[in-house]
Amino acid sequence: MIVGKQKPLEEIWEMIKGHQKVLVFGCNTCVAVCHEGGNKEAEILASLLRMKAKQENIDIEIRDGGIERQCEHEFFDSATDQVEWADAVLSIACGAGIQFTSEKWPEKITLPGLNTTFIGVVEQPGLFTERCAMCGDCILHLTGGLCPVARCSKSLLNGPCGGSAGGMCEISKDVECIWDQIVRKKMEQGHLDDLLKMKPAKDWTTSRNGGPRKQVREDLHE
Repeated sequence: MIVGKQKPLEEIWEMIKGHQKVLVFGCNTCVAVCHEGGNKEAEILASLLRMKAKQENIDIEIRDGGIERQCEHEFFDSATDQVEWADAVLSIACGAGIQFTSEKWPEKITLPGLNTTFIGVVEQPGLFTERCAMCGDCILHLTGGLCPVARCSKSLLNGPCGGSAGGMCEISKDVECIWDQIVRKKMEQGHLDDLLKMKPAKDWTTSRNGGPRKQVREDLHE
């Protein structure tokens, strides 16, 4: 699933305050699962923005709505009336959904209410962890289904680096060394030779770095 996080309220307010009719537009799939971009979140955000408008004595009408997915054409028909009413659409979908909405209604001002963070899983209620970096060249068949690109702090394709200790990464005692897990799993499966098939290191200058990312909702995660 795609994990995202709502932008700060003040940043969103600065984007919308110059418009007269604003639709807070939710997406009820990926970003709804992480409690950031679904219809419920759209309703809450719209209420907060109305209060902000009242506090600043600015005349702006704000409505909320949403569809199942903002990344597929078939779901947009049900939202036509909502979008046509607005002069600006504040989408709280992922970056793909925001762009797709903008392409669907090019005459409308489409604004991003969400920052897309990573592709991850629901590890525990309220805890979302990264699993895929969308590198475009999957090697999970060689690494026992564990992704070193997303889950190694250095995105090493040929690991481990030698800096880990006790199964933990050298950058932080809270980050597990995924290469330690990969090697152990391939040994248990009897396929350690697969690690000799790894490709040369890639040029990662156009990719992200800094290790696997994590997003925690404190109100849901103990």
